[in-house]
Amino acid sequence: MGHVVRMTATGAMGITFVFLVDAANLFWISQLGDPQLVAAIGFAYAVQFFSVSIAVGLMIAATAVISRSIGMGNRDQARRQAGAGVVISITILTCVIALIVGFRHQLIGFAGAEGETARLAARYLSITIPSLIPMSAALVLSGTLRADGYGAKAMYITLFSGVVLMLIDPVLIFWMGLELDGAAIGLVLFRFCLLGLAVFFAVIQMKLVDRPTRQTLRNIAGPFLMVAGPAIATQMSTPAGNYLLTIVMAQYGDAAMAAWAVIGRLTVVVFGGVFALSGAIGGIFGQNYGAGQMARVRSTYRDALIFCFIYTLVAWALMLLATPYIITAFGLTGVGVDVLRSFTLIGVGGFVFIGALFVSNAAFNNLGRPSRSTLVNWTKDGVLSYPAAAALTGVFGATGVIYGQALAGGVMGVIAATWGWFYVKGLHNPDSPALDPVPPRAYPNPDKHRRR
Repeated sequence: MGHVVRMTATGAMGITFVFLVDAANLFWISQLGDPQLVAAIGFAYAVQFFSVSIAVGLMIAATAVISRSIGMGNRDQARRQAGAGVVISITILTCVIALIVGFRHQLIGFAGAEGETARLAARYLSITIPSLIPMSAALVLSGTLRADGYGAKAMYITLFSGVVLMLIDPVLIFWMGLELDGAAIGLVLFRFCLLGLAVFFAVIQMKLVDRPTRQTLRNIAGPFLMVAGPAIATQMSTPAGNYLLTIVMAQYGDAAMAAWAVIGRLTVVVFGGVFALSGAIGGIFGQNYGAGQMARVRSTYRDALIFCFIYTLVAWALMLLATPYIITAFGLTGVGVDVLRSFTLIGVGGFVFIGALFVSNAAFNNLGRPSRSTLVNWTKDGVLSYPAAAALTGVFGATGVIYGQALAGGVMGVIAATWGWFYVKGLHNPDSPALDPVPPRAYPNPDKHRRR
């Protein structure tokens, strides 16, 4: 549990701060007093979420492959895999982003945006989307650091970049009068800061990455993409579900969409610890599995579920207390107030089960069954969420979107957590024995392992 908490805490501090700054970005825009601008960011986020999820899926694949090589004692191979992972990630994101930029107007329109709101959302996308290319490389490098136990350094990447965004946002939005364009430019600068710091820590300081040759890319691309494919497919389920729910929410106007945009930011801020947990335990799963330590794989799964349960209960209580202040801070009105209240009352509680789903995802992705993560996530987001939200909006109005999302998460969270536990419980040593087995008492301390 100590190892789970330490790795999660460093990840949570970094990711929560970044998303807190992102929420501050939305807060500054809301202070301009135009709900249309906030709604435009909400629509843009629904589209941009797809490409971000692809980048996250590639990071998950890199962490899984690299950590397993480290657990087996093959560090040279891990460095080559890290370099290849960066090249593959940049290549894939370049193709994806070209498609999104070319079809941004259509994608925004399909989501339900109209008129000036649609134009603003498309403009925001045209500025911010290309910067996902350097961000994708930064995510792979951050995953490389976590795979080798350098959780604090991975945290510094996001923490310091977030400070930059925190300082420049009000300058660009208010002092320079750029408004929505200023928010977009700030996000671009933030992503380039991520890349610069990731290169410094992972490549220059820790030397965890080798420059890949063509032969290395040919040798590693196949195994890497075998893990990355299901991981990306799994990650894509969330933006797909969010996009469908955005279509349902858009029917209730800009006030509801403004609340939906705020909820999107609040979710990643409040549950940064849960998101970080799934990333942190991925490396722990991979290293222990590679080293043949099945008992530690099982205890990691159990402790992660306990951590997630306690974390969600605390977050739920805090969100209930903060609800009136959030409504005032972001200037929500009318139906937007109802949507926000339904989220803090019901939606947040649903993360008890959604967090359990994330834990099972980490286990399946890093322990040889990534297709199972794909199945449970697409069942939740692609099969259950939309019909549940559509049905419940007929009874509760806009708040039915929140209730439907929570219901789908609850059902699949229980199923996935149970399935993951029985899979982990039945694991045996990997087919390829560890090249350099680690003594049980030495393993939990990553620094000690590196010195050996």
